[in-house]
Amino acid sequence: MSKSQVVLFAVALLLAGCSTLPGLPAPSEEKAPACPPCAACPACPTVETPVQPPAFSRVFTPANWDELPGWKSDQHAAAWPAFVQSCRGLQRRNTGQFWREICAGVDAVDGKSDAAVRQFFEARLQPYAVSTADTSAVSGMVTGYYEPLLLGSRAPGKRFAFPVHGVPENLLTIELGDLFPELKGKRVRGRVEGNKVVPYWTRGDILANEKLPAKTLAWVDDPIELFFLQIQGSGRIRLPDGSTMRVNYADQNGHPYRSIGRLLVDRGDLKLEEASMQGIQAWARANPARLDELLNSNPSYVFFREMPASDDGPIGALGVPLTPERSIAIDPRSIPLGAPVFLATTRPNSAQPLNRLVMAQDTGGAIRGAVRADFFWGFGKEPGALAGRMKQDGRMWVLLPPGYPLD
Repeated sequence: MSKSQVVLFAVALLLAGCSTLPGLPAPSEEKAPACPPCAACPACPTVETPVQPPAFSRVFTPANWDELPGWKSDQHAAAWPAFVQSCRGLQRRNTGQFWREICAGVDAVDGKSDAAVRQFFEARLQPYAVSTADTSAVSGMVTGYYEPLLLGSRAPGKRFAFPVHGVPENLLTIELGDLFPELKGKRVRGRVEGNKVVPYWTRGDILANEKLPAKTLAWVDDPIELFFLQIQGSGRIRLPDGSTMRVNYADQNGHPYRSIGRLLVDRGDLKLEEASMQGIQAWARANPARLDELLNSNPSYVFFREMPASDDGPIGALGVPLTPERSIAIDPRSIPLGAPVFLATTRPNSAQPLNRLVMAQDTGGAIRGAVRADFFWGFGKEPGALAGRMKQDGRMWVLLPPGYPLD
C-alpha cells in the first residue's frame, strides 16, 4: 500500500470497526446480536486515536438592539476597520452569499462616524443572544490573549536553547469528511508507523526527540515564554541584530489542550485567584526543577510558520489581521467565524463594564463552549498584563444577515 492508502484505509477501519457507519440505519434490536470482539487482522493497519468529543449545539435567540447593554454608547467606528477585514474572510466562506451584499456596501459608509457605523449594522443585521442548547446558560467565560515579544536567534547557542518548530514533515492531518460527509469539519492528526496510523507525539515526546523532522524557525531564551507563545498562537521574536521576526500558528499535534493553571490549583500549588498567566510564570520561575513536568502535563504542542514583517496584528483563523480590543477568538461550532459579535463583559479583575462590538476572527484550542470568547488585547507587555489577568463572566450576541442559517 502507498502511504495515502494506508492512511485512508486505517481511518476507514477506525470509523467502521464493530459499530454502525455514519449515515447508515442501525439494525433492529430484535435481530442485532451483540457485537463480537474484533479479530486481529495482520494484513490490515490499525489506528490509535483520541475519542471524538460529543456533539455540540447552541441556541441563537432573536433580540432587540435595546437588549444589548451599552450598544448605543459604544465607539462603533473603532470596530469598523476590523469589520472591513472580516468582510475579506466572510465572502470566502461557504456562507459567503449571505454577506456579499452587506460587505459590498462598506465603501458607502463613513467609517469614522459612530452613528453611521451603528446605523449600518442596525439596518442590515439581526442580533441573536447566544446560549447553551437548553438555554440554561446565557453567560460564559471571557479570557484574554495577546501577541508576546520573545528574545531569540535564528541559530542555537548557550543563551538561545529552546526551539520554535515549524510543521513536521511526518505530521498527517486526515480530514474525516473526505471519507464520510457526516463528519465534515472533523479531523484527526497522526503519523505513520510501519503500516499503522498512530497519534502524533505528545509535547514531552517532541521535546525529547532530537531528530524531529521539522525545521526550527528560531531559538529562544526562555521555555516558559515559549510555552505561552504556543498558547497565544502568535508572537514576535527580537533577534540579536535588533530585527524582529513574526511567527504564527501553523498546526498542532492533535492532542487536547490541558490547562497547567488548573493543574497547579488542583495540586494545591496555587490558589484559584493566583492562577493567572503571571501567577503561573512566577510559580514556574520559583520551581525550575519541576518546570518540565508541569509543561509536559499539557500534551498539546503548537507548530509555527514565519510571517512577513508587518505593523498589522497577527493573522487569525479567518485569515485576516486581528485588531487590538476589537477581535475575539471563539468556538466556531457556536459562532460563525468572521461574524460581528457584541460582547458584554468586564475589564480584568474588576466590575468595570467592557461592552463593545468585536469581530469573531480567531479560534483557539482552549476556546470551547457556546458562550466563550478570548479577547485580543494587542501586542506587548501592557496588553499581556491585561490578557493574563482576564477571566470574566460575559454574554454574547452574534449579528447575522437576514436568512442566515441558524442550525
